[in-house]
Amino acid sequence: MANLDVKKQSVAEITEHFKNSESAVVVDYRGLDVAEITALRKELRDNGITYKVYKNTMVRRAVKDVELEDLNDVLAGPTAIAFGKEDVVAPARILYDFAKDHKELEIKGGVIQGAVADVAQLEELSKLPDHDGLISMLLSVLQAPIRNLAYATKAVSEQKEESAE
Repeated sequence: MANLDVKKQSVAEITEHFKNSESAVVVDYRGLDVAEITALRKELRDNGITYKVYKNTMVRRAVKDVELEDLNDVLAGPTAIAFGKEDVVAPARILYDFAKDHKELEIKGGVIQGAVADVAQLEELSKLPDHDGLISMLLSVLQAPIRNLAYATKAVSEQKEESAE
């Protein structure tokens, strides 16, 4: 009976991670050595991302509970999932950057804001700037008209000064 309780608890944990995450990335970590996995875990943890290895049967039960059954297609072989609770981009960006240097890491699929995503969608997501980068871009766009107005006003002022002389 205790084993069944452990399994139910595991399914509940995975379900909660899917419900409370902005994004999740499913990977196959075969071929990575302990040092590489440790480095990956540290980088993910430093960015507020939960990374765990789960049994596929437990994940299948959890995705059924959260209506993400399409994710079952990628649940084969060793499976680890990176859950990003705050930053939708961070898990994909970190894993794709890591995979550039570690070809053994295979990104299999994931979830973006409650919708199942394929590898191509996750790769596009990984190319977006992080939250701070997006805010910086937005501020730059918002400041541009004011900056242009200031330049135009200064130019008109200088032109009037020249004509007055």
